[in-house]
Amino acid sequence: MDFQLLIEQHRNCFNTNKTLNYAWRIEQLLQIKKLVQENDTLLYQALSQDLGKPTVESWLTEVSYVAGEVDYAVKRLKRWMKPKRVKTPIVAQPGRSFVQAEPLGVVLIIGAWNYPVQLILAPLVAAISAGNCAILKPSELSPAVSKVLADLVPKYLDPQAISVVEGAVEETTALLQLQFDHIMYTGNGAVARIIMAAAAKHLTPVTLELGGKSPVYVDETADIEITAQRIAWGKWLNAGQTCIAPDYILTNQQTGQLLIEALKKQIIKMFGSEPKLSDSYGRIVNERHCQRLIDYLTDLDPIIGGEHDLESKYIAPTVVLNPPLDSKLMTEEIFGAILPILIVNNFNEAKSFIRKRDKPLSAYLFSKDEHQQQSWVNEISAGSQCLNDVIMFNAVPELPFGGVGPSGFGQYSGKAGFDNFSHQKSVLKRPFIKDLPIRFAPYTKLKLLVLKMVRHL
Repeated sequence: MDFQLLIEQHRNCFNTNKTLNYAWRIEQLLQIKKLVQENDTLLYQALSQDLGKPTVESWLTEVSYVAGEVDYAVKRLKRWMKPKRVKTPIVAQPGRSFVQAEPLGVVLIIGAWNYPVQLILAPLVAAISAGNCAILKPSELSPAVSKVLADLVPKYLDPQAISVVEGAVEETTALLQLQFDHIMYTGNGAVARIIMAAAAKHLTPVTLELGGKSPVYVDETADIEITAQRIAWGKWLNAGQTCIAPDYILTNQQTGQLLIEALKKQIIKMFGSEPKLSDSYGRIVNERHCQRLIDYLTDLDPIIGGEHDLESKYIAPTVVLNPPLDSKLMTEEIFGAILPILIVNNFNEAKSFIRKRDKPLSAYLFSKDEHQQQSWVNEISAGSQCLNDVIMFNAVPELPFGGVGPSGFGQYSGKAGFDNFSHQKSVLKRPFIKDLPIRFAPYTKLKLLVLKMVRHL
């Protein structure tokens, strides 16, 4: 495929002003919803093939999520597109000032393999809402979903404005050599640095949705049963392959023992005594990542789980108590079914531990102590937070989603996505009314005095 020709086709389409049209944007958004709803069974099969995802999980985190993003955008798009009046100071009177959101042009969206439908189509909802053309690059590590999207997108969406490019490193590298108006990438920091370097050659803005080690602190006031249920769901959703999954837990000795017992019960309740046989538990995406996780357990003795089968890409829900701080479990993002628990003395020690490390994509606190809750919100920097739950902020479209520092930058979801793929253009409109001579040369001391007086009005 000639990628230069493809991007020129999309840029020509953009230059016709077709995508500026409200009706076109609404039509494309509704077509995205039709795509996922009319082909849900096909998507479920592909997600199962790539990741072993249960159907309910695929509906909840992929199909339903994308449809919800569409519904939210369609209901509010006219308001988002409307110019926003701002106050015009006396020095610019008479005049009218406003901010006009304008599309950026042709954007590149590089998706991730862990939620391969959501992490391509949800950013596309934002890009189309803002009036852009887009090239989609699904992950080659989820080939079944990539193939389905490559087949369906041209059938449902305007092919002059939106297209899919399949492939791996070679194709992504070729795309990054071209000049886009914005690049959005979801994935890991190593690839993000490559993308930023390529984008810098064209001064192309980027949005990076990365990850990191999302911490959890559980104190002695927490309801342990509810806490364990919510953590177990969030950690072993998609077999732990979620960028905002709990990465490790900090808690004190007594609470830790109670939590471990409660997690054991929740794992059995959710996945049975043999999770490998459960229809509700997924698989690791490929053998390489499965072997990576198996290697993380070398010389460690899990207190829950630890069973694995490389051939079927299975790793049981696993808990490790107090792994060495220099182990890969504690120095790298786990992105899998292993949950370390570290024993600390108190809340302040937990905060200090977290703040000495890279800022995470998410941070979770389980506590009834309102003082500690406020301290957590004020002092722990993270892309997003939940108090007494995990992941569920992602179900609130009014809350922007994005990282901070090494966990990424730029935000999307709802209005934040529209803004992310828009330029907020400043406009001042003035009539042809003769200006006061004070504005123009020659300048005098009297003019300066008057201007200073006017400046404070």
